[in-house]
Amino acid sequence: MLNIVIFGAPGSGKGTQSERIVNKYALNHISTGDVLRAEIKNGTELGKTAKGYIDQGQLIPDALMIDILASVFDSFKDSKGVIFDGFPRTIAQADALKNMLAERGQDVSIMLDLEVPEEELMTRLIKRGQDSGRADDNEETIKKRLHVYHSQTSPLIDWYKQEGKYHHINGLGTMDGIFAEICEAIDSL
Repeated sequence: MLNIVIFGAPGSGKGTQSERIVNKYALNHISTGDVLRAEIKNGTELGKTAKGYIDQGQLIPDALMIDILASVFDSFKDSKGVIFDGFPRTIAQADALKNMLAERGQDVSIMLDLEVPEEELMTRLIKRGQDSGRADDNEETIKKRLHVYHSQTSPLIDWYKQEGKYHHINGLGTMDGIFAEICEAIDSL
């Protein structure tokens, strides 16, 4: 199976490029953001708990996210692989994901890191908030999310380098150009 972690700061294009990867390689897509937003929209207990963290610009507790991901992962039958979008976000989560996959005889094939300068991320996220009405895409929350990303999430780059899974992708340019670079990385596996 082809199991991909797509990585980058909020607004780096993970969701957009994930859709393209899913279509080209016939993979299943697990977007923690989409899963959590569905729970919030449906008013579930998980959704209410998650909303409290998200509204503060904080991460969801690891144990809760791994349980959700394991359940979604196990629901895919005859899968060619999965793209993990928005997870892991910490080294503890990466380790938990590695263990969850190992229990199923799987591993992460590659980690794609979409790198985009912070000024561009702010521009993209504020525009996304205006276009979509997402409450978490406002300047104050975006700044908190980027701070959390830099302090807690970016150390994953070194972790995946040590695992031999890391691949840098320039997240600036055309969507097609970025996708071509992604495909080159996946096809080299």
